[in-house]
Amino acid sequence: MKNYLSIGLLCLALVSCKDSKKVEENNTDMVTVTDTIAKSVTATATISAKSNSSVSGRVTFVENDGMVFMEAELTGLTPGMHAIHIHETGDCSAEDGSSAGGHWNPTHADHGAWGHDGFHLGDIGNLEADENGIARITKETDLWCIGCEDANKNIIGKAIIVHKDADDLKSQPSGAAGDRVGCGEIVLEKE
Repeated sequence: MKNYLSIGLLCLALVSCKDSKKVEENNTDMVTVTDTIAKSVTATATISAKSNSSVSGRVTFVENDGMVFMEAELTGLTPGMHAIHIHETGDCSAEDGSSAGGHWNPTHADHGAWGHDGFHLGDIGNLEADENGIARITKETDLWCIGCEDANKNIIGKAIIVHKDADDLKSQPSGAAGDRVGCGEIVLEKE
């Protein structure tokens, strides 16, 4: 009887060791796969109403492999076109949004249309609100970064400003876009 019990325990030990080795191999594979996936970094700006508007929304930035993808969704706008920009200071305390300063323009370029000759890095452009006051816009660029050390690219600590009117994409220094109706500070999301 003792021999059968000893043989049984030996077999169980061998099977357990074999299964343990499979788990270790699988964990090694998982670590290798995980290590090869690039980490993304996320920042957000929660937009609150300014200048007696009812604008609200959220702008999300995700950086992956040197590219920043931006997506904005806003509500409470009047139907039609509205300018949206990155401004130099992440301070939305003023009722009219003026505490956010001017357009973020670290390269001292002229204001203009994104991707054309002369534009601020904060010149996102225009978005169109539908009949319900809802607007969405996306952008992808390698000219921004989230939390990097390059002051000419880092958007953290800046503000998103939404304007009452459209950006004419030529008037200096800010496109004659009218009142600031929404503002949100761009902040780094915790991991």
